[in-house]
Amino acid sequence: MAVAHPFDLTGRRALVTGGGSGLGFAIARGLAQAGASVIINGRNADKLAAAVAALRQDGADASAAPFDVIDATTVADAIAALERDGPPIDILVNNAGINQRAPLESFVDSDWRRLMAVNVDGPFFVIRALVPSMKARRRGKIINICSLASDIGRPNIVPYATSKGALRMLTRALAVELAPYNVQVNGITPGFFRTEMNEALTSDQQFLAWVERRTPAGRWGDPSEIAGAAVFLASDAANYVTGHLVAVDGGFSAAY
Repeated sequence: MAVAHPFDLTGRRALVTGGGSGLGFAIARGLAQAGASVIINGRNADKLAAAVAALRQDGADASAAPFDVIDATTVADAIAALERDGPPIDILVNNAGINQRAPLESFVDSDWRRLMAVNVDGPFFVIRALVPSMKARRRGKIINICSLASDIGRPNIVPYATSKGALRMLTRALAVELAPYNVQVNGITPGFFRTEMNEALTSDQQFLAWVERRTPAGRWGDPSEIAGAAVFLASDAANYVTGHLVAVDGGFSAAY
């Protein structure tokens, strides 16, 4: 009897926050290419519409869900509507995130709270809204997009690193809590990728060259190169993988 390919996501429904561009869009495209129907989330409806059109041009089953992940009530209502009006959400990718680079003493309270709201509160609100149905079905995949800064520091990113460290522990602790319900929770720690969020870094020739020297692979990552890890973690091939952070960084975190 034929056995389905373990990486086949046909029949699965995925929600990718921050899916309108960058790594989120690349992940959404990868999940769609593996057979999943994808819902991309963000705050900019026009940007989402353009991203959905691009995915559909590739033959993907794609739709948009514009809502702000830092508004707990809006998140709960949006998730309830998505699950009421369509198949259940099997895969959640918490990708929405922001960064602000500056010395710590220059951060005002509102800067700190904004970073924590998007990078920590947002994933928490979306997960909280989805967990009851995943537990009831005894099936689900949650993938949090963490960072090299979840484990190591650099100057001028202390609030960002703090938020990503919190997301790392949200991933690991939640994996333990949800394992009895057959819900796997994992993270991906991207290295340096050429994305819109990193334009300030890629336009700095000195920093650009430093990343290339510091990364064993000798280059920056292309956004498409993160999709394979997401497909693996979203698939049945990863049913016994939980509480793990997969580094997709060209060897950056393995070298010193």
